[in-house]
Amino acid sequence: MKKSDIDIPLSEVTLKGDLVVPENAIGIVIFSHGSGSSRFSSRNRMVAELIQQHNIGTFLFDLLTEEEDRIYENRFNIELLASRLIETTNWLMNNKSTKGLPISYFGASTGAASALMAAAHFGKSIKAIVSRGGRPDLAMNELALVTAPTLLIVGGLDVPVIGMNKMAFAQLECIKEIKIIPGATHLFEEPGKLTEVADLAISWYKTYLTRLDR
Repeated sequence: MKKSDIDIPLSEVTLKGDLVVPENAIGIVIFSHGSGSSRFSSRNRMVAELIQQHNIGTFLFDLLTEEEDRIYENRFNIELLASRLIETTNWLMNNKSTKGLPISYFGASTGAASALMAAAHFGKSIKAIVSRGGRPDLAMNELALVTAPTLLIVGGLDVPVIGMNKMAFAQLECIKEIKIIPGATHLFEEPGKLTEVADLAISWYKTYLTRLDR
């Protein structure tokens, strides 16, 4: 399994990321984290490690520089975050260690909105999306353009976010599913709940990452 710390030179900034590519990888999952989080998110790293065990690569990166992250409004600038994800996805599509690998997204909190907007941009080049406790409603105008099979995972105790996800779910026209995990709050901090998220995500990726008819 090849692990690399990477600098991604984009048009305006250079972002930092952690790339893990198992031997004979069947695809790669790009993580788009939520506001106030980073590539060091313990929750996303745990999910990523479980995904890697199934021959799927992972890429966790910071959507903002440290300076940009100090400006609170940037964390909720979904257009900016989506543009960073789009540029980074293009970079990975042309990077020698990831070129040719089917790409999917994992979005947490506000990161789910930027993942959906980026997926709307790329169309069928993105094979699958998983949202964990996401805010897909923040990408409402783009949802009808998403073609990637999309799984929305929400904690059963995260009542406001359940409503937001149901609203967004109605706007999606792709293959879609919504899973509500009983007894879980917004961050899935309860014992075993994050593992449930990872299991659902892995099953989704294994189903859609390598489908050739898309």
